[in-house]
Amino acid sequence: MAEPPKGDISPESRNEDDAGAAFVLESKGEWWHAGFHLTTAIVGPTILTLPYAFRGLGWGLGFLCLTVMGLVTFYSYFLMSRVLDHCDKSGRRHIRFRELAADVFGSGWMFYFVIFIQTAINTGVGVGAILLAGECLKIMYSNLSPHGSLKLYDFIAMVTVVMIVLSQLPTFHSLRHINLCSLFLSLAYTFLVVGACIHAGTSKNAPSRDYSLEANKSDRAFNAFTSISIIAAIFGNGILPEIQATVAPPATGKMVKGLIMCYAVICVTFYSAAVSGYWVFGNKSNSNILKSLLPDDGPSLAPTWLLGLAVVFVLLQLFAIGLVYSQVAYEIIEKNSADAKQGMFSKRNLIPRIILRTIYMIFCGFMAAMLPFFGDINAVVGALGFIPLDFVLPMLMYNITHKPSNSSLTYWINISIIVVFTGAGIMGAFSSIRILVLDANKFKLFGGDIVD
Repeated sequence: MAEPPKGDISPESRNEDDAGAAFVLESKGEWWHAGFHLTTAIVGPTILTLPYAFRGLGWGLGFLCLTVMGLVTFYSYFLMSRVLDHCDKSGRRHIRFRELAADVFGSGWMFYFVIFIQTAINTGVGVGAILLAGECLKIMYSNLSPHGSLKLYDFIAMVTVVMIVLSQLPTFHSLRHINLCSLFLSLAYTFLVVGACIHAGTSKNAPSRDYSLEANKSDRAFNAFTSISIIAAIFGNGILPEIQATVAPPATGKMVKGLIMCYAVICVTFYSAAVSGYWVFGNKSNSNILKSLLPDDGPSLAPTWLLGLAVVFVLLQLFAIGLVYSQVAYEIIEKNSADAKQGMFSKRNLIPRIILRTIYMIFCGFMAAMLPFFGDINAVVGALGFIPLDFVLPMLMYNITHKPSNSSLTYWINISIIVVFTGAGIMGAFSSIRILVLDANKFKLFGGDIVD
């Protein structure tokens, strides 16, 4: 089990005996590499869930929430980078979110709180990536062999095998080329899906459009908070300190450039996917817009080749996302199992790495096959995980480290964000768990389809 760092040990001496820092989080990257990592961590196939989030908010609130979440998360990640730079200049360079939080708050329990939330997020995203990749393979298989015998869990097993192989890439920095490809893949399938939605919306078989919300006020409120949780999960990453750790010192200012690159991609992809999907399907939007374009009970609403290419691009990017969100788990594993004084590829370190990473991926694959309800998991992860790490803690840490005046605008902006998003997180958690309970009778363990 990871333990809080001792305050009297310098980062340099600690890294000499810390294989997690020396191997997984080695600091060799440039700012654009950080941009690739950030984009992969945030801009993923979950953006295809945005029309589903809009159906609980409508046009006006949907646009407002998407814009506010974007502005707040950019601001939050900027503050987090400032806090990391502040600690670095004070001689306390932190490469892990949990150690940063423990140092700033001066509390060991905060270390364990962050490591618990991070582990839940990273494992949840890893499970979701494998599950959605399996669904992509199933979509292609169903179109090629409509009466085939293979089930969703068969494809999940195939994806898990590939992830086991890819998981042996030893460091976060070694993913930089994969994550560059991931950036282009996210742009490619977004443009393809937008084109497919425009085609579907203007064709003679265009679905009827209804943008009305639930008539019952309580259901409408619960759906709105669930949608907010989904959008929070889509914008969240929870691993910014670990990403900044991969940048070669001095890191000051480099993460801001990486953030600007990432949010340029976000502006292009998030709005286009949300608007085009909700415009076509309205309150009938599926939790994966590709399934709305490829309905089970009718013909494809866009050219099959176009949707097939989009599914392939989504599938390929999911491997990159699964790898990025596994790095915190791998770092914890290496910190506790590897010997930093021996080589990264020495037999002493290589054999445990292969075994332990394989076990971790098998666990994620098993959970994906057992619990196939992707949309609902997304909302719970957003409310319970991403909101505390990405919307609350960065503001608190900035106020503690930089000590803005109680009468300053920065101080009150930070306090307002903390209060609003703490409330939204609590309500979002309640409404998301409520929907999980309501959907419980729709799925079975190791089911053949993802439940919406």
